[in-house]
Amino acid sequence: MGYNRFGSNEAMEENFYLDRYYALHYKEGASMLDGLPEELKEVVDPHWGQFPPQHPFVAHLGGICYLFLTALSVFGNGLVMYIFLKCKKLRSPTNMFIVNLAFSDFGMMLTQGFPVGVGIFMSPVWPYGAFACKLYACLGNIFGVSAIVTMVVIGYDRYNVIVKGFSGTKITAGKAAIILLFIWVYVVAISIPPFFGWGGYASEGVLVTCTYDYLKDDWNHKSFMLWAFIVNYCFPLCVIIYFYSGIVKAVVSHERALKAQAKKMNVDSLRSGTEQNAESAEMKIAKVAITNVMLWFTIWTPYATITMIGQFGNRSLVTPLVSQLPAFLAKTASVINPFVFAVSHPKYREALASELPCLGIGNESKPSEEQTVTAKA
Repeated sequence: MGYNRFGSNEAMEENFYLDRYYALHYKEGASMLDGLPEELKEVVDPHWGQFPPQHPFVAHLGGICYLFLTALSVFGNGLVMYIFLKCKKLRSPTNMFIVNLAFSDFGMMLTQGFPVGVGIFMSPVWPYGAFACKLYACLGNIFGVSAIVTMVVIGYDRYNVIVKGFSGTKITAGKAAIILLFIWVYVVAISIPPFFGWGGYASEGVLVTCTYDYLKDDWNHKSFMLWAFIVNYCFPLCVIIYFYSGIVKAVVSHERALKAQAKKMNVDSLRSGTEQNAESAEMKIAKVAITNVMLWFTIWTPYATITMIGQFGNRSLVTPLVSQLPAFLAKTASVINPFVFAVSHPKYREALASELPCLGIGNESKPSEEQTVTAKA
């Protein structure tokens, strides 16, 4: 005797069960869709019926991970929003982009991580019904794409300051508000077409989460997925690479110019005393820029690849775990972003040390030149 999916001993004999050693037993021909509630068939593709029942511990482990990520995201992004909005010196127009990124990540895990983490222990499949599955997927798309577009805007802001310098466009409070309004109108507009007949949302992987319906063969779904792949992944990736590669080139070029000038003047460096630290600070700008691009690429590429394989490639490669793991990896962005875009901000660390010294982050001393230069990144 042991765990059963359907709550009765008869069902245990007819479908599958766990023995006292937690080994999964199921009859020949059993599939993930056995016993699937009728109301969920609308959002579950027959593709998943070719796979045998998944060990419940896989889903339970995922539920624990989702709840853990939710706690980290809510804490980390909540701190970012609290500090940046409370401290007057941090309430600059461009810093509102960091606040918007934190809000997007906060909303992502609150609407995506918590329902799944709880739901997994309520039912072996999505427990909230077909419409809630579509709404869940739509909200995930809204908050996820909002975070992506906001990272593009942050990249532009840093490019504008570091590469363009005084010739760059100054972002005022009004311009920042317009940009933020555009971001949210844009992400909602590109996320709701499935509710109006273009594309669709459906359950995925081990059937505990929902996302784009990337397994339908008709051109309606294919065209939507191709469009989403371009506007949600390819275009943002190209723009981010352009901005941050420009930042790296500008920093490297500046360092080269300083060294050339120092050589002409027959000195080791044009900097002296504490200014020597500025050199490593400028190189840190380049390292942070490269890190931003690599993290973005690493986190989102597996998920984008799976959706394209499911839509245009060999679908036999899209197994439940192969589908579920990239979706989970994409959620980790909401935990990483506060550290990449906020904790690396020296003024944020200074304010955090002042407001919440119990965290032991940063210090209250006056920022050095190294910190000042790093803040521009």
